[in-house]
Amino acid sequence: MLYRAMNAAASGMDSFIFNLDVIANNLANAGTTGFKRSRTDFEDLYYQYYKAPGPTDNLGNIMPEGIFAGSGTRVAAVQPDFTQGSILQTGRPWDVAIEGNGFFQVSESGTFYYTRNGQFTVNANGTVVLASANRGLILEPPITVPQDTVQVSISADGVVSVLQSGSNQF
Repeated sequence: MLYRAMNAAASGMDSFIFNLDVIANNLANAGTTGFKRSRTDFEDLYYQYYKAPGPTDNLGNIMPEGIFAGSGTRVAAVQPDFTQGSILQTGRPWDVAIEGNGFFQVSESGTFYYTRNGQFTVNANGTVVLASANRGLILEPPITVPQDTVQVSISADGVVSVLQSGSNQF
């Protein structure tokens, strides 16, 4: 019986340590653009029944709940919290945000990734890339900006318009 109690306590401590790691990750990324915090979900491990529900005890009293002991807990899942964060005006033309559900799709060497980080920039080739990645994660579908662009406009539905040098229309 003592061994089972020690195992139950150890499983609880292991789950607690895992939860501390999730909390530490949330704190470490609190300032990361587009980061969504996570939460840990726990679940009980199996229960061992010592007396089935319904029998009587030594005094003849009916025990409707029976006697059982849990064997501990474990981490069931780590779930991101997708509630809407605050949207900040940066003044940079390629900084955009998603209001509500959704992700930006970016790619690198044929591998696709999804992010809510909307800090984009234009690389030397005129392609819109994720600014913070510094690896060339290209926004999908790719957007190429002409070299003589003087102003950029992005509509609420994501349509990108540019004003080129010598033109007065987007």
